[in-house]
Amino acid sequence: MVVLIHVHGVICRGTYRWPQFKKHGSNISPKIKDKDKIKKHLEVISKNSYSNILNAGELADSLMLSWLPRFLKDINIGNNKILFLSKSDDVEYLIENTDALKEKIIMSFTFNAYEVAKRWEKGAPEIKRRIEAAKKVSDAGYQTRIRIDPMVPIENWELHYKKVIDEVFTAFVPERITIGSLRGLQSTINAASDKTWVTYLGEKSNWGKKIPIETRFKMYSLIKYCLKDRYNYENVSLCKETVEIWEMLGLDYRKIKCNCIE
Repeated sequence: MVVLIHVHGVICRGTYRWPQFKKHGSNISPKIKDKDKIKKHLEVISKNSYSNILNAGELADSLMLSWLPRFLKDINIGNNKILFLSKSDDVEYLIENTDALKEKIIMSFTFNAYEVAKRWEKGAPEIKRRIEAAKKVSDAGYQTRIRIDPMVPIENWELHYKKVIDEVFTAFVPERITIGSLRGLQSTINAASDKTWVTYLGEKSNWGKKIPIETRFKMYSLIKYCLKDRYNYENVSLCKETVEIWEMLGLDYRKIKCNCIE
């Protein structure tokens, strides 16, 4: 369930090229769904005997507007949980209302290498601040997951991504880690104002262009090995990847749960 919409830096800008978004210079105004409709939908879903994860972050930064966690505080969502995916560090309301919200919300934070974030995640809090925010909600009792996605093979990428892993595990232990690499639909590439990242894409797929498979395998292998070797951590999954890559890494996509799954 996408509740609201935001652009996460230049890499995702093509997602929001349609007429419902008004451009004002370099800014894009979000289109927010009617709150009454959201409430009615949640009331219907709450009556189900089974549970769902309702995704508020697939096309959105779930913490972009402060009203969303406030809105959910007094709403019955039954056995369901809502996945918040964010690059934000604005978690104070979540901390202050842990008892009311921790059973409703799964928090997931998107991290990247510092240099990647600096180049292409314009306007988002720096990685260190996001890690600190993730630690806060994890310490408060929220299920806290992370995504390291989209990985980009910049110069010395091995050192950059090891640094992020070390800083995360120095702060807290994520419930689940999902990794992915840079990818782009042609429509996204066409709409992007900054196309410097496109040079890393060298392979066509059924889901746009990807980093060549050999490089993706090296990046994922590094993360997988680093997590196991340094922290004895194996709860790692892939996002938007091929069966071939899963098998190359010795992972079974049928048994492993990624970021958006309960």
